[in-house]
Amino acid sequence: MKKVQVLFVCVWLFIFASCRKNDTSSNSSSNAVAYLSAVDLSSYPEISRYAPVFNDSNGNQKDLLTILKENGVNTVRLRLWVHPKDGHSGFNEVKQFSSTLKNRGFAVWLSLHYSDTWADPGQQQTPASWSGLEFTSLNDSVRQYTAKVVREISPDFIQIGNEINTGFLHPLGHITANRSNFIQLLQTAAGAIRQHSSNSKIILHIAGFEDSKWFFQQTQSVDYDIIGLSYYPIWHGKSLSALQSQMNELVGTFKKDVLIAETAYPFTLGWNDWTQNIVGLESQLILPEFPATSDGQKRFMQEIDRMMKGMNRGIGFCYWGGELVAWKGPQSTSASPWENQALFDFNLKALPVLQAFK
Repeated sequence: MKKVQVLFVCVWLFIFASCRKNDTSSNSSSNAVAYLSAVDLSSYPEISRYAPVFNDSNGNQKDLLTILKENGVNTVRLRLWVHPKDGHSGFNEVKQFSSTLKNRGFAVWLSLHYSDTWADPGQQQTPASWSGLEFTSLNDSVRQYTAKVVREISPDFIQIGNEINTGFLHPLGHITANRSNFIQLLQTAAGAIRQHSSNSKIILHIAGFEDSKWFFQQTQSVDYDIIGLSYYPIWHGKSLSALQSQMNELVGTFKKDVLIAETAYPFTLGWNDWTQNIVGLESQLILPEFPATSDGQKRFMQEIDRMMKGMNRGIGFCYWGGELVAWKGPQSTSASPWENQALFDFNLKALPVLQAFK
């Protein structure tokens, strides 16, 4: 009887080990994180060609990724354009940079714009190579493209579209003019992700929070994991308590994790090149709580972090444009509109705001 029991246990252990080995639903990503302290570095591959010299808070020269890693950044977000004119943020660049990031211990978060250029609530241009397709063919293009991205890059987090308040792949994927198409495109992309990855977490991302409940009511039939919101005081209001209240309502209604997919704040209203800055007026700030100083920037992000950690199912935040220093020099009119909101000062020294990521 004992021999039979031993034999049974051995067989059971062999089967269990074999199943575990072949179980694709287990999380195989060594860089997976539970709470995202993220930075969007989409422009860094371009910026790095100019070889800017970054310094940590003590003035020691180090490469950008080392400084971020030492300060608690655990995830890097990258936009992905289908066929950009200059190749930046295109598939090859993003795939290569994603590999570098994974090797450096970062989780990778992809923002699929499904466009050749910027996608946001004001524009969702269909890629030129997909323009003019009938809906069935467009839907198939989304399936094949999304599957390729997931198979070859294997992101830890992946957005279906970027700030898709009005839908994506206009006009066929407009949320009100062609709502059924929009939902089907989302479902197709989500299905492709699920088919080719058991680890990638799917994010639906919109800008602001004012109409967020309505949007996520429209998308309840889509298989996704995380609600992502952009929050910039210049565009989305100056009440962090209103933001928190709305996020709590979204979590309670839709039973999803939630994160701040994009945010940023200035450490100065000054300029370091001749490219027009997006934020440059005191009226665009949250005053008096968060002035445009290095301390004000730090306290703004610490409050974002405190808010997310205090929420049920709040799983983190992403700082947008942390790398967007004036990389072409002080005379450039075509470089950074964001150098006063970067994570480094005008001497490329790490700012105190990085303390919020630890």
